Amino acid sequence: MKISVTVPIKFRFVVATRETADDFWSKTATGRSLSLFQTPIVELALFPENSSGLPAIYNEVIEKSKDDPAILIFAHDDLHILDFHWMNAIFNGLTIFGIIGLAGNKRRVPFQPGWFFIDREFTPDDRVNLSGVVGHGTSFPPENISVFGNPFQEVKLLDGLFLAASSEILIKNRLRFDDHFKFHFYDMDFCRQAEIRGISMGTIPLSVIHQSGGSFGSEDWKQSYQHYLQKWGQ
Repeated sequence: MKISVTVPIKFRFVVATRETADDFWSKTATGRSLSLFQTPIVELALFPENSSGLPAIYNEVIEKSKDDPAILIFAHDDLHILDFHWMNAIFNGLTIFGIIGLAGNKRRVPFQPGWFFIDREFTPDDRVNLSGVVGHGTSFPPENISVFGNPFQEVKLLDGLFLAASSEILIKNRLRFDDHFKFHFYDMDFCRQAEIRGISMGTIPLSVIHQSGGSFGSEDWKQSYQHYLQKWGQ
């Protein structure tokens, strides 16, 4: 059964995947989810068989949106979207914040290696500082649900698995992703750039299941972390 929704705005998903363009719709969680929402106001900027860094891809779509404004949704390809009202949730969230995500941290501490952690030993931050809810697993119902904290909280850092903003906000403020960060820390860096520009960030309640976790501590991750520290210091 296809789900039709009428909302007076355009939503453009930006998704990179290792799958082919055809296989994206059947083999990825995000593709299967989006196939249910066939409506002219939902578009897909798909980068199949991708090996490029995410920032370069995301920036390309931002530039192309100068003449075709939309709400841009930068999403991983392994998200089961379970919320029939996700368009309204995103639209409403962007009436409150300039950039929205699903999970984040209300503070930032020195040498922080991720929005969820406070030190290089990967110690989770106290939940009083966290915001958002994300399901985990490969099917419904989710294997577990991470309740980080109440959504609709203003944050300083957002998880990059799902980020949304108006293309006009990004273009007006000359906010782009730093392509030095290929797959790690691009979200942390993006949030810090947004903070400098005075763009508010916050979480929204949206029912999704994320199939994978992070690759914290890998060699690529360590290199990106060093570059992040070189750029931002503490």
